[in-house]
Amino acid sequence: MCGRVTAILLRTDRVDGEMMRRAPRLRVVARHGVGVDTVDVEAAEELGIAVTTTPGANAQSVAEHAVALMLAVRRGIGVAVRGGGGGGGGEGGGEGVRGAIRGRELSGAVVGLVGFGRIAQRVGAICAGGFGMRVLAHDPMLGDGGVRAAGAEPVGLDELLSLSDNVSVHVPLTERTRGLIGAERLRLMPEGAVVVNTARGGVVDEDALVVALREGRLGGAGLDVTSVEPLPGDHPLWDEPNVVITPHVGAQTVEAMRRVALEAAERVVEHL
Repeated sequence: MCGRVTAILLRTDRVDGEMMRRAPRLRVVARHGVGVDTVDVEAAEELGIAVTTTPGANAQSVAEHAVALMLAVRRGIGVAVRGGGGGGGGEGGGEGVRGAIRGRELSGAVVGLVGFGRIAQRVGAICAGGFGMRVLAHDPMLGDGGVRAAGAEPVGLDELLSLSDNVSVHVPLTERTRGLIGAERLRLMPEGAVVVNTARGGVVDEDALVVALREGRLGGAGLDVTSVEPLPGDHPLWDEPNVVITPHVGAQTVEAMRRVALEAAERVVEHL
């Protein structure tokens, strides 16, 4: 079968060099999504195989998910859902939890976007237009002029962390970004601030995040990605009350999956 394959359309599985070498007619690997961390790009280049992605096709869905996580953490929704059983319209079993939750509005707060590509720009637009939030962004690739042109205030990373009530991560996982938001940078954030990561696990140091949460310095975290997926059941993040963890489903909407599938297929047609 591999000898007949000329194209691979890829969702979440991995394509390594060995697989490519077993398919001598292979000309293109088209990945659903933005990242190429599941494809051996060096082997593809060596073999003359094109690797394509679908930038922008799932941007709206991931952006909405990032804002949803921000809202869930700021309003203590995870705590309320876990503790509200049997409440019956806000009375009875959930009363103790209800009394303990003091949510915070997004309206008028500051959101800091680490990386300011397509997804982050849509997060910024939702936050500014829907909630009247101040939007800060750090993206060395765009530069200050590019960040301003895309609708945010450009700031350095440390300044962004120190000014933001909510930090949303939107950078790929590379050797430079692994552990980018670690213990020292988490200490820069205001007390009660929230961290959201819908990009790649490993950019936020999860061990340092647990410490910051347990010390009461952070208000919570919303994670759609973790360094190990799925996150093991004994990981200490599961024990943190105001952490909302979803299983890498930011792009899993009917609309986004349709757009991604069509765009990936179009890329294959172009190459073949």
